[in-house]
Amino acid sequence: MGIRRGLKFYFLIIVYLSVFYSWSQTPDVLRIEYMMMPRNDAGAKLSRLKLVVNIPIKVKDSNNIIIGAEYNNLAYDLQRNDIPLGNQGLNYFHIIDLNLAYIYRYDKEWRFIGVLTPRLSSRLTNPIENGDLSFNATIGAFKDRQNIAKPTRLVLGIAYNSTVALRIPLPIVYYEKRFHPNWTYVLGVPKTGLKFHFKERNIFQTEFILDGYFVNLQNETVLPDAGFASSISSSAALVTLGYSYNITKVMSVYAFAGHTLFQSNVLRNKDRNDIFTLNDESSFYFRTGFRIGL
Repeated sequence: MGIRRGLKFYFLIIVYLSVFYSWSQTPDVLRIEYMMMPRNDAGAKLSRLKLVVNIPIKVKDSNNIIIGAEYNNLAYDLQRNDIPLGNQGLNYFHIIDLNLAYIYRYDKEWRFIGVLTPRLSSRLTNPIENGDLSFNATIGAFKDRQNIAKPTRLVLGIAYNSTVALRIPLPIVYYEKRFHPNWTYVLGVPKTGLKFHFKERNIFQTEFILDGYFVNLQNETVLPDAGFASSISSSAALVTLGYSYNITKVMSVYAFAGHTLFQSNVLRNKDRNDIFTLNDESSFYFRTGFRIGL
């Protein structure tokens, strides 16, 4: 495996770990988000609408079951003359996650969590088939110390995803610390960053993010001199700068802008090997949304 291909593979694996990242933070009760990458030098333009709904159910003392769903609608527009699928074959993708999480409170600081996530990722031009479905499972623990002078959060876990070629549990490590009344740093994947808290309700922050997707194409497509394409995947590393306004303690609006450091959109065969590069040029990045947390 070459260095460049190895980086793409690593980034895509990290993207699949993001489910547990979102649960190790304050889970969203509701999130509405729009993301756009304007057309770049490769003629590629991407937009994404994300909708998240989670319902927390309290059980026993301080334990919780959370039932939820996430829907991502991706619109991919690539203006190239050598695209085997044509514009119609790449226009819209759908990713639907059903989430079932159990959070067990061990003591005042430690909580254990398990998340099961069946996923449908497809063009949905045909009836649902086996390749459209995958399964994610994550277990871990997080230590939350907020009522101290310098609040911290530590997350440790392992995640399994059935869509990656390396089908083994992968580790997760995340650490966040408010080391100054106005400053917080975050170390982890898929996000590392620095936050500046201005009058509590206002947060300016910079982030390094790993993002991406994997979608089944349903109908295999013949590629000249490359074989049959059965799926499309994207992986990207981004640097962003953004602002978040806390309307209440759990409700906020936000906006981010940035640029990709690395980006790869490829068609893959049934063995998950890259066989055709659609876009590997850098791009600007914009994201805005509204969220309600627990």
